[in-house]
Amino acid sequence: MMAWPDRNQRREVSLPGPAGNLAATVETAAEASQGSAVICHPHPLHGGTRQNKVVTTLGRAARAAGFDTLRFDFRGVGDSEGEHDHGVGEQDDCRAAIAHAREASGGLPIVLMGFSFGAATALRVAGADGAKALVTVGLPAGYFEDKLPTPDCPWLAVHGSADEIADPEAARAALTGLMTPPQMHWMPEAGHFFHGRLGELKQVVSDFLLAEPV
Repeated sequence: MMAWPDRNQRREVSLPGPAGNLAATVETAAEASQGSAVICHPHPLHGGTRQNKVVTTLGRAARAAGFDTLRFDFRGVGDSEGEHDHGVGEQDDCRAAIAHAREASGGLPIVLMGFSFGAATALRVAGADGAKALVTVGLPAGYFEDKLPTPDCPWLAVHGSADEIADPEAARAALTGLMTPPQMHWMPEAGHFFHGRLGELKQVVSDFLLAEPV
């Protein structure tokens, strides 16, 4: 595996994954890195890719807080090899991306982020495998048949109150029902894709990362 590029640089890379190579974009923060943020994109069967505007906004937020970022395409998306695995194999794709980020950074902390389908994937991986911090945006609570997993790390959950895809009331009930609920930010009148609200989303996420002792 290769090291991160120099400060404030971007590089397109191909990572070894469990079902074949994964296409990814790595971007480094302008200043000395605090760690790495691995970012998961929305549903592959509904046009989700690492270029999604919420995903790229999460990347900007992480770099503003001093984290290098890795956005990757799940198996079967774009140039990533393999086939869609209904959220199961995608968790292993995420773990492969984490392993690359950890090695490339020399073992610095890993922050896990995800939007929509990617939020559900990130939550499952963070809960089972650990992360220094977790950010979920537009978490689809309906993807979980049982109670949501609870990661052992600081967790920010951002949701639009007018989300037309991931039911905000179902998400609120699932999140507040946890023994240790995450820090929650409900964005009034924001829809699932945060049209016109990406600047606000970036600030909320950056503030969380800057405030947490990651």
